[in-house]
Amino acid sequence: MSNGAPKRARGWTASLAWVLLLLIAGAALATWGLSRWESAARFLGVAPPPSPPVAIRTVPQASPGAQALLADAAAASRIAELEARLRAVESASRQAAGSVGRADALLVAFASRRAIDRGVPLGYLEGLLADRFGEQNPRAVAAIITASRDPVTLEQLTADYEQLEPVLRRGAPDESLWQGFKREIGSLVAVRRANSPSGKPQARYERALAKLHNGHVDAALAETMRLPGAPRAEEWVSRARRYVVAHRALDEVESAALLAGGR
Repeated sequence: MSNGAPKRARGWTASLAWVLLLLIAGAALATWGLSRWESAARFLGVAPPPSPPVAIRTVPQASPGAQALLADAAAASRIAELEARLRAVESASRQAAGSVGRADALLVAFASRRAIDRGVPLGYLEGLLADRFGEQNPRAVAAIITASRDPVTLEQLTADYEQLEPVLRRGAPDESLWQGFKREIGSLVAVRRANSPSGKPQARYERALAKLHNGHVDAALAETMRLPGAPRAEEWVSRARRYVVAHRALDEVESAALLAGGR
């Protein structure tokens, strides 16, 4: 009897081991089967829920007419942009051309004045003056060209005026002795305001000479014409007038060059 109890215990242990082994094998087999057959997993309620369907938006295709309109609008916008750029370039080109034309016109005007002041012929400047200013300022151009062919300089006018002092202080050529005597007596006593210039011939002559030294030939000419001996200085008066006309013409073409840049 003592040997039978241990034998039965070993039999129960072996049976229990086999049962556990069979359970483990069955569980593994069931897991493998569920992973292979999704329908069986869904039947047993162990399959993951299906993912919701993803909505795919489809962009409606534009009709051929709409596509043509879009293409025309894009082309029109591009053309407008190109036209704007072209206008900007043309404006810049005109401004640059105007600046160059103004600089050329000023150069011609200043060179002409320098030639007139030095008493030398204009030479090639005659053609440039006529081309730049002949259409808008024909009289001024003609006066400058005429003055250059018979030049009169400020230095010549001043030197000749200094030599004319005795002549200008004397009376006119047709003045009688009685007229000369009255003129001399009248110059001794003169009534004038304190702030007004003296009307005596010597004072007028000195004022005219000072204006010549300062380059104001027109003012000197006006003083000279009030001197008693002005009729004896007709040649000097004629040359002074030509000088004034020429420089007024130079002022005119210089102003035209500054304002409009010539032609």
